[in-house]
Amino acid sequence: MKIPSLTKAEEQVMQYLWDLEKAFLKDLLDQFPEPKPHTNTVSTILKVLKEKSFVDYQVFGRQHEYFPLVSKENYSGKSMNSLVKNYFEGSYKNAVSFLVEKNELSVEDLEMLLDELKNKD
Repeated sequence: MKIPSLTKAEEQVMQYLWDLEKAFLKDLLDQFPEPKPHTNTVSTILKVLKEKSFVDYQVFGRQHEYFPLVSKENYSGKSMNSLVKNYFEGSYKNAVSFLVEKNELSVEDLEMLLDELKNKD
């Protein structure tokens, strides 16, 4: 299944929904910092996320309880692949080198990653 991209606002709602696992609109609104977006704004984002097959809902009276259909892990993997493809010529080595150059990844971090890779098998 091809996972579509999300806008920044859609991604923010998904982050909250992944954390909560399932939530009513009010629960999602409570997650936002001040100033909180309007209820209609978040409702519209949820409608778009449903159309993109990221969320679904169960109906309880007049309220909808939303839950994710795409896991955070699947979306993160797709986003990482897209980032590496679009900005690092598809090379994870180039991406890691960039992080090292920008001091975002230390030698200790690299050693830990190498140990994890060696112990994976």
